[in-house]
Amino acid sequence: QVQLVESGGGLVEPGGSLRLSCATSRIIFSGDAMGWYRQAPGNQRELVATVTNGGRTNYADSVKGRFTISRDNAKNTIYLQMNSLKPEDTAVYYCNARAIGRAYWGQGTQVTVSS
Repeated sequence: QVQLVESGGGLVEPGGSLRLSCATSRIIFSGDAMGWYRQAPGNQRELVATVTNGGRTNYADSVKGRFTISRDNAKNTIYLQMNSLKPEDTAVYYCNARAIGRAYWGQGTQVTVSS
């Protein structure tokens, strides 16, 4: 059963923008926090950005000033607006939620930054 549904990945040139979306159920969306992680080939999964139920955000140093995480309470959806993309941002991006005493993960969406 898919709990987190991601969309918005793709191929973009350096300097370009993409917006990722992650939709879920009300009960999961109302949990402690949601966020985005990414994993590049050969690397460990790393935090990109998180947003708490109260709207407090946290970003990896490597994306500060370029990425923005937000949540739409009416749609039970979070977004990751990614601007000024760099080749090193290339990875599979995973949506994450902490709710009902456990972590939930999406299936991942590929982001490729290349000319």
